[in-house]
Amino acid sequence: THDGGTQHGGVTRGRVVTRADGGRYVCRATNRHGVAVRSVVVTVEYQPSLGERGCPERRRWLEGTPAELGCAATGNPPPRVTCAKLGDSRDPANATELGDSQDAPQATSNVTRAHAGTYQCRATNAHGSAVRNVTVAVEYGPAGVTLRVLPSANVTRGSGFTVDCGAEGVPAPTYTWALPPAPNLRLAADNRSVTVTGATTANRGVYTCTASNRHGRRAGSVVVRVDESWLVVLAALGALGAVTALGLAVAGGYYLKTTACKKGEYNVRDAEGSEAACLHRHRDNCGEVFGIQLTQP
Repeated sequence: THDGGTQHGGVTRGRVVTRADGGRYVCRATNRHGVAVRSVVVTVEYQPSLGERGCPERRRWLEGTPAELGCAATGNPPPRVTCAKLGDSRDPANATELGDSQDAPQATSNVTRAHAGTYQCRATNAHGSAVRNVTVAVEYGPAGVTLRVLPSANVTRGSGFTVDCGAEGVPAPTYTWALPPAPNLRLAADNRSVTVTGATTANRGVYTCTASNRHGRRAGSVVVRVDESWLVVLAALGALGAVTALGLAVAGGYYLKTTACKKGEYNVRDAEGSEAACLHRHRDNCGEVFGIQLTQP
């Protein structure tokens, strides 16, 4: 008998064994002299299989969590499961075991973005093997928030500019803004940029973009400066004044150079006397040089 059922006769021949045939059997032999009873345990072995229930073909991992693929196979004896990333240059024999195995558990690394990709899982026992591909997507919170002001963060009054915001993240981040309130700004359809037309002083200040997804949020800021028109005029006038002053200095130097040492008749009074100031005294072909007070007649 098997599981409460009754079967008469000896060995049944010609029937294909199924997994349902496994279990405990009680065999009873009877004749007119008595009864003999014996219990028998039947184990049905079969090759491995990997199905969607135990080994889904698409997985989502979170960055920083343990990298465990958890691919469960059926089979008897219990199969050994190994998973290796396709395209990995390592020897498959040395692939990291990320699934269920009969061996002692091994320490696993934490998930990084490099873990994303397709893995091939193989379940093996004494009766064969089964293979299944599993695609892993690695998710992570927003990172690397960048802001750009085009054409420049220094804006002339009346001109236009755009502030662009970008960030990495899986799933793709959404964007929100904190910025100076003004009627002349417009947000893009995806909220990734702000455009200002006819800039005024109301548009200057800090523009902060926050990128968010289900794993977190990250913000970045940029300062926009709007130059007043009168400041631009003053700057232009200052530059013109500097050029004018430089021109006057050059002209004055040229005048002094061209009017020095003029020839003419002068009254030389006591050139070598006490009222003369000696500038240089040296001996050469020109004799001695004195500084003297000169007056025209």
